[in-house]
Amino acid sequence: MQLAGRVAHMTGDGSDGWEIYYRARDLKARGVAVVNLTIGEHDIRTDPRILDAMAASARAGNTGYTVGPGKPDLRRAIAERVTARAGVATGPGNVMVTPGGQAALFAAHMVTLDPGDTGLYCDPYYATYPGTIRATGARDVAVPTRPETGFQPEAEAIAARAAGARTLLINTPNNPTGTVYTRRTLEDVARVAADHDLWLISDEVYDTQLWAGEHLSPRALPGMAERTLVVGSLSKSHAMTGSRIGWLIGPEAVIGAVTALATNTTYGLPGYIQDAGLAALSLGAAFEEAVSAPFRRRRDLAVACLASSNRLRLVPSGGAMYVMVDVRATGLSGNRFAERLLEAERIAVMPGESFGQAAAGHVRIALTVDDDALAEALARLAAFAEGLPDAG
Repeated sequence: MQLAGRVAHMTGDGSDGWEIYYRARDLKARGVAVVNLTIGEHDIRTDPRILDAMAASARAGNTGYTVGPGKPDLRRAIAERVTARAGVATGPGNVMVTPGGQAALFAAHMVTLDPGDTGLYCDPYYATYPGTIRATGARDVAVPTRPETGFQPEAEAIAARAAGARTLLINTPNNPTGTVYTRRTLEDVARVAADHDLWLISDEVYDTQLWAGEHLSPRALPGMAERTLVVGSLSKSHAMTGSRIGWLIGPEAVIGAVTALATNTTYGLPGYIQDAGLAALSLGAAFEEAVSAPFRRRRDLAVACLASSNRLRLVPSGGAMYVMVDVRATGLSGNRFAERLLEAERIAVMPGESFGQAAAGHVRIALTVDDDALAEALARLAAFAEGLPDAG
């Protein structure tokens, strides 16, 4: 018996880039003290008010099927939030509720790409981006960005790879770099998307974690609402990573196609989870700010802790729960630096190479432990870098 090649094609060849995370997890399972700064998981749990709403909904009987694009009241609440934050008129018909942002990414590509098409995405990238494109049978093509320009996508680089492409996936605020795309960058991206008739898929799950600049959804730019699909989620904004509740925003025809896809895959999201999502949104912007505030503070802490290092350069971070650090002055690759750091200091960070080649020679640090633990880990990390033999 032989399995279909679909999953092998989706995962690709070679490493998935998460070896350091796996090693750190295994060390902790053996009782070794490890400071794990690899994954974007809050160091707080979901607010009890949200959990109470979830439990009350389940006990009230909302445990049956919920086929379709989502409960009407939740879709209305999401549409109102998107309208207020992005400045683009959005109705419930533009909203599909999904089992997390990852499912929205998958659905967006499934309804816009055919086998043999090309899907573009920017390097560095979140680990699942290439596989999400390849799952459709399409070819994934990375568009490199450069540390020298703050990892901002450049129109010329996108246009050079746009022949035969149907989609372009972007992410701002960005994981892994923390880069917030400027208005000019997004206007350039929009122009290339229009010139080459691309669907623009905009991953905006970090839109509440903004430390510098402004968050501009490309859907708000002239002529872009009809060709832009926006991925959103409560995972980062409301510390609900395990609840798996997100959404896709787009033209009503796209939402109809995604609804048909969901009928044949997820068959809807549990009603009590949707009710918890509605309760989360009802807590308002002040609650979202409180969830994001520690990461703003820790970004500033990282800047202060690494400012005097001769061998580490912090990539300016305008958002998200990470900072990217250039370690090339140590003479080590990001992979080797992370390996040696884990061996010597029991501190786990993600190599930049885990997110593509544009961030080679960098490491990503998740700001996901309390301030004192983070400050101590950063001091040890800096001392480790300074103590390495000269690169020459």
